[in-house]
Amino acid sequence: MRVSAKVRRQIKHRKRNAAGAKLNLVSLMDIFTILVFFLMVNQSEVRVLQNNKELTLPASVAESLPKENITITVQANKILVHERLVWQGRDKQAALTELDKIKQSIEQELKFHLDKKLQNGSIKAPESGWPVTILGDATTEYALLKEVMAICAEVGYRDLSLAVEQKSKPVQAS
Repeated sequence: MRVSAKVRRQIKHRKRNAAGAKLNLVSLMDIFTILVFFLMVNQSEVRVLQNNKELTLPASVAESLPKENITITVQANKILVHERLVWQGRDKQAALTELDKIKQSIEQELKFHLDKKLQNGSIKAPESGWPVTILGDATTEYALLKEVMAICAEVGYRDLSLAVEQKSKPVQAS
């Protein structure tokens, strides 16, 4: 039996479509690749130093991003060095009366971290001193912050940074 051209075309069309629909993943992969690169590039723009609800940092218009280094958290009734509690007291005034105890515990913890860095032997001390970031609560006495900064300088952590919350700059009307 002879088959007409129309029937042959219909049979060919049915065979081609019988395999089912094919999903083209190339464009989907392109989109996800672009998304991954976008997220990798932009993830470094935000740095979170602390996740403590009790700590309120002072506000500032500073634009420089914090570096990854040792952090000292100074609150009214406790002091933490790199998330480790080194002193805890009753209130603000207790910190000012127990400065010797605070100094000893902060020095001990900073020296411990410094010894860990120097165990390699390949790392040399920077000329400006080792970096440290101080997260001082907005209600912390300045005298206590000043004392903590002096302790850091004595141990060799002279590259001091004070952490602040970034506030937006005032918009000037033109």
